[in-house]
Amino acid sequence: MRLRHEALDLETRHEFRISSAGPRRLHENLLVRIEHDGIEGLGEAAPARYYGESRALAGAALDAWAPLLGEDPFALEPLGARLDAALAGQHAARAALDMALHDWIGKRLGLPVWRLLGLDAAAAPASCVTLGLADPAEMEEKLDSVLDFPLVKVKLGAPGDVENLRRVRRRYAGRLQVDANAAWSPAEAVRVLRAIEPLGIELVEQPVARADLEGLRWVRERSGIPVFADESVHALADVGNLAGRVDGVNLKLMKTGGLREALRMIHAARALGLKVMLGSMVESSLALSAAAQLAPLADYLDLDGHWLLREDPFEGAPGERGVIALGQRPGLGVVPARPAGGTA
Repeated sequence: MRLRHEALDLETRHEFRISSAGPRRLHENLLVRIEHDGIEGLGEAAPARYYGESRALAGAALDAWAPLLGEDPFALEPLGARLDAALAGQHAARAALDMALHDWIGKRLGLPVWRLLGLDAAAAPASCVTLGLADPAEMEEKLDSVLDFPLVKVKLGAPGDVENLRRVRRRYAGRLQVDANAAWSPAEAVRVLRAIEPLGIELVEQPVARADLEGLRWVRERSGIPVFADESVHALADVGNLAGRVDGVNLKLMKTGGLREALRMIHAARALGLKVMLGSMVESSLALSAAAQLAPLADYLDLDGHWLLREDPFEGAPGERGVIALGQRPGLGVVPARPAGGTA
């Protein structure tokens, strides 16, 4: 197998801010290509500075793994063992490699990945769209573009959170979720959640610090809003540690290292009575379509990165206004985006 990678720069329409990171418009992702037997599989890495990743480090990891790929794209288990023995971590890079392999396998067999997994495309729930931290005027502008979405997630973790969310609710009648990105102490989280509970909030993600598992439990016991973990769940063992402490987990391919590990974590979460959200970083429709292959197994979806972009270089499963459309194209079902006014 031949592995290549190249820069994939994505620019958001608005500055995207969360409590754990500064404002950004440019996101430095990587496009990964695996070629074998005349077929090319595609994957995407969205390295997160918050987790000590960068495009340069992701590229270096892929270069280290390239000589270990072998000549059998179907041999995913032994291949994974070789990669882990050579270099652990760099989950975004690993996710891109895993995506490209699944894309290759689906194309080789002429089937979409969701069908290879035996799933029902019609069971995929709608996705939310996320509004990053913003001042009141900017929030009003962002809200104008999402009023017809069935589900909106609002980032919290800054002064004025409660009033900002009340302002959103006055104009938006659909389903609302919130995400604090580990911004609060347990006591502060309970105070804010009790204040916003009358607004009909569906769930809150990661109200306290990543390592504060007892804080998650403490908040859950005192909040009427279901608590989901995001930053606290990366690997299979994390799912077990969170049982009894949260109501659900947000799994992202960029954290799990790909579809295979995400699938294991979904089944573990179900066995432990946890609900499952499939989430994303700022990604194109390539990475989002990879996550969407598992969408029929999820309770909630946050596969919205392409809606935040000024220009999406790919077309795939994420559709318009929250729709996840798993079609019959083989592999991940991704093709290059049509140029404006042109054809594919």
